[in-house]
Amino acid sequence: MRFSYSVALAVLSSLPSVLGHGYVQEVTLGSSKYTGWLPYSDPYYNPVPQRIIRKVPGNGPVEDLSLIDVQCNGYTAGGQAGSAPAPVYGTVAAGATVSLNWTTWPICELPLISHTIHRPLITYMAKAPSDITKWSPGNAAAWFKVHQDGYSGGLWASDRLLSNKGIYSFTIPKSLKAGQYLIRHEIIALHNAGQYPGAQVYPACIQVEVTGSGTSTGPSSGLVSFPGAYTSSTPGIVFNLYTLLTR
Repeated sequence: MRFSYSVALAVLSSLPSVLGHGYVQEVTLGSSKYTGWLPYSDPYYNPVPQRIIRKVPGNGPVEDLSLIDVQCNGYTAGGQAGSAPAPVYGTVAAGATVSLNWTTWPICELPLISHTIHRPLITYMAKAPSDITKWSPGNAAAWFKVHQDGYSGGLWASDRLLSNKGIYSFTIPKSLKAGQYLIRHEIIALHNAGQYPGAQVYPACIQVEVTGSGTSTGPSSGLVSFPGAYTSSTPGIVFNLYTLLTR
């Protein structure tokens, strides 16, 4: 029997575990490497390793975009949902490259479905007004976008991520003023995004000290909050992945 496209989609939607989950396992700031928070080993060490990435509970996504969990991934700290500040931070110069190494995302081998489940990658930053190891943005509109990679040239950002061995890179804005910042990086998986909730958000928050002689703290307008930046009506959050894309 021929494997039809509709059958492929039905199987695809019924196998969320096959589609792959992930988290950032390593961060490179300029020439310095830092191990990410490793949710399946770090909690069991004594003492617990000190990381510059805020803790995540595992490799799963956030689908309810009204939760504080969508900011840095869900992790209970002091009775509050969300992500507690990490105990240390890394150092990076304005204008330097940041590379994030994701755990391997399994490949979908269903017939008639593209070789990987498609995902854009987006990165925001927020300037900490105080000690980054004690600060959380909460619901404040503090975030500005510094990079995004979606669909272009017939490929998705996740295709480029896989071909680059799970490594995604962006540049710290050269004009950024020295100080402490929280980097919020995310993958948004779209294989179930035909309705809300459905899009799967995988956020990671990295604490950094930016050095340099820049004078900008980011844009003064257009700042967003998490939660708040994405709702069920935000373009791309509800998205039929299986329509024909032309760009």
